[in-house]
Amino acid sequence: MTAPKIFAPEYYTHMAALEAASWWNAGMRDLAARLLRGASLPAAGTMLDVGCGSGQTMRWFRELHPGWQTVGLDLSFEGLRAAREAGGESVMAASALELPMRDQSVDMVITLDVIQHLPLGGGDETALREIRRVLRPGGVVLIRTNAQAVPFTPDDPTYSFHKYASGELRSKLESAGFEVVRLGRVNALLGLAEIPRELRARRTAESGYVGLLATMPRRGMFWQIKRAWLGVEGALVAAGMSLPMGRTHVVLARVPA
Repeated sequence: MTAPKIFAPEYYTHMAALEAASWWNAGMRDLAARLLRGASLPAAGTMLDVGCGSGQTMRWFRELHPGWQTVGLDLSFEGLRAAREAGGESVMAASALELPMRDQSVDMVITLDVIQHLPLGGGDETALREIRRVLRPGGVVLIRTNAQAVPFTPDDPTYSFHKYASGELRSKLESAGFEVVRLGRVNALLGLAEIPRELRARRTAESGYVGLLATMPRRGMFWQIKRAWLGVEGALVAAGMSLPMGRTHVVLARVPA
């Protein structure tokens, strides 16, 4: 199966299927659940999913925290339509750069694979300030974004695509007013398999970024092993360690109480 270009309507259908089937997403949810257990969330609250896509993260979160309300926003009408059709999610069309929420009105924000796609030259910093604005004192944000790795990927102005060094990401979070609880890199060993595919794609693509490259996985022994290995890396990050390499950043940060 050939993955579509990012932001094409077909991309969101592909993304929803991949989120439901891949070992990577299953492992990342395991890691997110581990980080949230350490965050000591209350029994009830409001979670905002910035860049909610087809709504799967909101459904996953409510399974873990049934006393919480969830709200999602995205710029993709295709993704929002899928979220409503799949589970009747509370979603809205809006930008991460201008959140349509009152100051200090939510208890938690989740934003997965979003900030690297915001306008270059400050879009990510604007979004982080907006997230900080809408969170209540003591509120937490869970962020997943990519990490600069091998091969080095320059900024792509066509798709507003950026990869982060760990120090840069931490600095931007702290400048926005967050206390960083955990920040680390994962998808280290298994991410090495992406290098040949990215190099091949780069030779044929018009742009340096080609969107989602993964193909649909098949469940089996290797699926379980990969998920478990990602869990090992995630456990290290949850314990406060930072791997020297890894293609994905995970962050848990808090608004000072």
